Amino acid sequence: MSVDLVGFLGVVLVAYVVPGPDFLVVVRSAAEHPSKGRAAALGAQAGLCVHMLAAAVGLSVVAARSPAVYDAIKLLGAAYLVYLGVRAVLAAHRAARERRHTDGPVTAAPAEPGRPAEEEGSARSRWRAGFTQGFLTNVLNPKAALFFLSILPQFVNGSGSLTRQIFFLGILDVVIGVVYWFGLVLVAARLRSLLARPKVRHRWELTTGWLFIAIGVGVATLA
Repeated sequence: MSVDLVGFLGVVLVAYVVPGPDFLVVVRSAAEHPSKGRAAALGAQAGLCVHMLAAAVGLSVVAARSPAVYDAIKLLGAAYLVYLGVRAVLAAHRAARERRHTDGPVTAAPAEPGRPAEEEGSARSRWRAGFTQGFLTNVLNPKAALFFLSILPQFVNGSGSLTRQIFFLGILDVVIGVVYWFGLVLVAARLRSLLARPKVRHRWELTTGWLFIAIGVGVATLA
């Protein structure tokens, strides 16, 4: 098996560095809690595995050649991004209204000792929410499917097993993504104290919310 690793790594790194829906989901989740950010990162890479498997068995070819299937995936992904954006915008406005109706700044309640079960349940819920958001954002992104269908085959050797090479490059892509996303989570987690400030949080929620909506509309109108 012989593949163009240098060219492939260059394309993959550029694809990860350019911000997209996955980037926003991971950063937003990490800003809430590092464990949620890591869960979102793993969810996004799990979605990538689905595209890799689809490409390996030829399902992506069917989706790309069937306008109805492609449009359905595209619209589902766009609707989910708009949904995330609307939730963020509404949360920002709701938090602003609550601050206006209080006499002082809202502070987080101190942790109560002796409640490990609730804390564990909250951690599981946080992890599940992050993983689900990351997974759905990626698996419903038609650009991710087209990456494996049209770009990835450019770096394989026609004389070898196409399926094995696609799996090899796909797994390499997933591993690179996990390392990149976890590094991004560390950076975003360090900014949590800044994002905890009410005004900064409000602007952050509004900005990322409208970005989600704009990306969703862009995906829906993509030719």
